[in-house]
Amino acid sequence: MAREVQITFDCADPAALSAFWAEALGYRLMDPPEGFTSWEQALEAMGVPPERRNDASAVVDPEGAGPRLFFQRVPEGKQAKNRVHLDVRAAPGLTGESRMAALEAEAVRLAAHGATRVRRFEPHPPLGAGHLVMTDPEGNEFCLD
Repeated sequence: MAREVQITFDCADPAALSAFWAEALGYRLMDPPEGFTSWEQALEAMGVPPERRNDASAVVDPEGAGPRLFFQRVPEGKQAKNRVHLDVRAAPGLTGESRMAALEAEAVRLAAHGATRVRRFEPHPPLGAGHLVMTDPEGNEFCLD
């Protein structure tokens, strides 16, 4: 039986990191519970104190195809290289220099939202198509592929 997948990020600022990944992936903030027009209103009604209202956030694919991304506040910072990372497919169907140009353009766009470019891997046909390694605003590695 197939399972639904959620990807969870430990982080310091769930609201900011979820906003970054929504921008990176074309996702949107998950809607508040039914009957509420905002998360602030829902959390107030649930009795969540103001200092705990940024403990978690989630973004979803507006078309329902991709996994939900969940961001939870943790007290410790990132300690080492990720063992699992996301590959953002920013140049599907492109090859060679047009592919790398599309990846470079996406890297510039995401840098404007807090990402950092780490390294470029050149294409090595027939197997390697080339990619860029980036980090999100909290230092989590991801690839533009």
